[in-house]
Amino acid sequence: MATLQKLPSGNWRAQFHIVGRDGKRHRKSVTAPTRWEAERLAAEFAEKAAQEASRFTVAQALRGYINLKKNVLSPSTIRGYEGILKHRLQSIMNTDIHDLTSFDLQKAINEDALTVGRKSISEAKNLLVTALKLYGVHLELNVTLPPKKPKIKNLPTAAQVIKMVRGTDIELPCMLALWLSLRVSEVRGLQFQDLKDGVLTIRRSKLYLGGEDVVRDVNKTFTSTRQLVLPEYLIKLIEAVPHESDEDFIVPVNYQIIRKHLKKLAEANGYTLTFHDLRHLNASVMLMLGIPDKYAMERGGWATNTTLKSVYQHTFDEERRKVDEQIDGFFNALLNE
Repeated sequence: MATLQKLPSGNWRAQFHIVGRDGKRHRKSVTAPTRWEAERLAAEFAEKAAQEASRFTVAQALRGYINLKKNVLSPSTIRGYEGILKHRLQSIMNTDIHDLTSFDLQKAINEDALTVGRKSISEAKNLLVTALKLYGVHLELNVTLPPKKPKIKNLPTAAQVIKMVRGTDIELPCMLALWLSLRVSEVRGLQFQDLKDGVLTIRRSKLYLGGEDVVRDVNKTFTSTRQLVLPEYLIKLIEAVPHESDEDFIVPVNYQIIRKHLKKLAEANGYTLTFHDLRHLNASVMLMLGIPDKYAMERGGWATNTTLKSVYQHTFDEERRKVDEQIDGFFNALLNE
């Protein structure tokens, strides 16, 4: 609805808002000799703008959605969206969103299936559907995604990993991930102030994006912010790191160095191993030890629909400490082998 105002000149000005292709509201105004002419011009302008805003390409819709979400989604998520815009579903990027059909999308999916798997294509399709909903376009899609391919990966055991990294320059980050189930961004985001009375608080992340570090005062998910009782072995490793301030990072090592050194170590020992695999190994250890899902998810900071119940279900300190002692006992035994 336009706001009308009579100007000192005697003309009338109508001010109103339109939604642009970027998904944002923009203020516009028109001026006319009479009130009714200003109202008519405003209505005509708004109608034309609405038509123009609704007629744009898939690429423009995705770009508008990404720009709109830039300040509320994590940098890694935005980076993933940018990658989809640049590399996925390329044959439909110049298609008008109102002309897009299931046939067009299936053709784009088939082309992507030559180079990437089901997960990447599914993420691209979901982003497309979500972005178009923002602009009032609800697609009734009938497309087929590539089949799921089982991933068979033979990982070294926890004992083999400990033997491999012990005494190296990446022992601390690797042991934090293997023992505590921390993500690499959580490991690199730890500061000395986060360790108090033997309890480590995971409260921030340091991501490597676009060739530079980005520090965020939040973790990947709500449940990722957590506290873990540290075993003596990890405390000593941390205390051995020189630092001048409590705000210094516990693991000041560049992400690329951690990745390259771990890859080199693994290959030298005949393994195929990524840093994130250490988190998977921790989950396997907890499964082997029979740790209840509730405690395992709490330690690892995993968030699923079932963990929502944890808002009403609280773990008892005594029981939680037994879980910590059981896991610490396992890893301490490996250190003494």
